[in-house]
Amino acid sequence: MQKHVRQSVQEIEISGIRKFNNRVAGIPDMIRLTLGEPDFPTPDHVKNAAIEAIHHDFTNYTPNAGTQELLQAASHYFYDKYDLTYNPKEIIVTVGATEAISVALQTILEAGDEVLLPDPIYPGYEPIIHLMGAVSVKIDTTETAFKLTAEQLRAAITPKTKALILPYPSNPTGVTLTAEELAEIAEVVRETGILVIADEIYSELTFFGTHTSIATMIREQTIVINGLSKSHAMIGWRIGFLMAPEALISQMIKVHQYAVTCASSISQKAAEEALRNGKDDAVQMRTEYNTRAGFVHERLVKMGFSIIEPDGAFYFFAKLPDSVSENSFDWAIALAEEAKVAVVPGDAFSEKGDRYFRLSFAASFSQLAEAMDRMTSFMNKYA
Repeated sequence: MQKHVRQSVQEIEISGIRKFNNRVAGIPDMIRLTLGEPDFPTPDHVKNAAIEAIHHDFTNYTPNAGTQELLQAASHYFYDKYDLTYNPKEIIVTVGATEAISVALQTILEAGDEVLLPDPIYPGYEPIIHLMGAVSVKIDTTETAFKLTAEQLRAAITPKTKALILPYPSNPTGVTLTAEELAEIAEVVRETGILVIADEIYSELTFFGTHTSIATMIREQTIVINGLSKSHAMIGWRIGFLMAPEALISQMIKVHQYAVTCASSISQKAAEEALRNGKDDAVQMRTEYNTRAGFVHERLVKMGFSIIEPDGAFYFFAKLPDSVSENSFDWAIALAEEAKVAVVPGDAFSEKGDRYFRLSFAASFSQLAEAMDRMTSFMNKYA
């Protein structure tokens, strides 16, 4: 049957995050610090809005782009939060940020186009780029504190460059860019005429100051992706937002329509409530994540790991000490089997990630404390 499957599909693989998570899933008493899932419940007022929608039989198709009420709520929300000026005709409600990424790339890419990605990076972009016949070009940020610089960007751009993916705050590093750093990148983008896909799904989880979107600087060259999975602990509701100038959105809606028709009507009602009446729902989560980050950072440093402190999200991308001779995958397997703590090997995110691992601190404080104790005992053998 494999002969009937397109070659480019055979060439892509399941995410390294999922592969590793599945590999260690059967180990009992495991503390899992792998997946990027908030450990907070969806706010009650959001859940109640969904229940109300069900009681009122709001269970039919919505317009492809989303309900007008939700599009208006999104327009106001992202303006209030980040000074983004997208009217409802410039927004599509997607099935999570994942679909928004896919729609954006499918709309703009042609075979042979190059897409620039800061490395290390979340593994959800490259397979779609490959399926479109385009080429991923990674820019190494391991020597620049995981921050893409304007100089690096300028050096990487070629006549074939179509777009830059700019995911900040970053998964897996937790690092973000300042307004000044973004302005320097925006100037290069403006000069060269490429597009930016700004994946801002962690925008509400910034620890030091307010998130700045590059779309406030180069709106006509920017596609913004966001959603409610991280900001409102709504992972399973699958609500994302795709925002771009109307000339682009009018083409993206066609890809979205034939992929999913529309996002869940019930989830859209819940999302409308989240945006209208839950603008500060992330505050408590953000405060708690920051506290956890401080605790985990101190413990990891004592174990000998090299750390660049995260500015947001809920991840550490930690470097193994020289005393560890194994690659990150074998080390992580040993950690899971012997200490019953699961983290993601760095090579799931980066060709240069072999000496790193990603740890998610989106877990309860008691789980994190126990995980740190177990990891400390495990690392003693490398002392």
